[in-house]
Amino acid sequence: MFNIKPTPAPHTLRVLAALLRYPDAEFRAAIPELVPALRREAALPPARLEELCALLQRLQQADAFTVEADFVDLFDRGRGTALHLFEHIHGDSRERGPAMIDLQQTYERAGLFLAPGELPDHLAVVLEFASTQPAREARDFLAEIAHICRAIFSALQRRQSAYASVLAAVLELAGERAERVDIPPEPELDEAWAEPEAFGGCSTAGQSRPEAQPIHIVRRAHQPGAQA
Repeated sequence: MFNIKPTPAPHTLRVLAALLRYPDAEFRAAIPELVPALRREAALPPARLEELCALLQRLQQADAFTVEADFVDLFDRGRGTALHLFEHIHGDSRERGPAMIDLQQTYERAGLFLAPGELPDHLAVVLEFASTQPAREARDFLAEIAHICRAIFSALQRRQSAYASVLAAVLELAGERAERVDIPPEPELDEAWAEPEAFGGCSTAGQSRPEAQPIHIVRRAHQPGAQA
């Protein structure tokens, strides 16, 4: 068993968050800074660290169009690999809305606010939030979503994606093992995107998922005259 540090490391969490955003030109330009950040903090087992650095290097060197298309195909066209955590718990049920509100309020109580249109349950957002919290609280927060991360990890492994190492790293920072679990097979792409029955809810098959967007949590500036 690898030697787990007692608490997650903020810079590593931010690199993992960056890896789960749409890999646009701005992200690829930042990769030379991300690799040293991972190595300096050394918060992950050496083998996992090398996997992540290799992934970052590939994303930097590969054709930009291919990298972006592969990301969309991987994360936006299958429920098993969806990065919106409540997709895996609530699907499109009525419970999803209140859960999103509760999570956003958790961020706001910590003084962190999302830009309009950004969803609080995206894993990149969750990791950015964890990176701002005291170490012990951050680890406990990640442990609460470990079962979802394990399912996504398993789906990525089944597709033989190098992004599985990102989810494995999240699990390890939560003090969990990166172990595969049994997950139901995903429908073929044509079936998943088939026209639903009338009033059947298009988004049930993943058709209403928004396109990948860069996500940033920011601390709201103190307003003059506002109470502390």
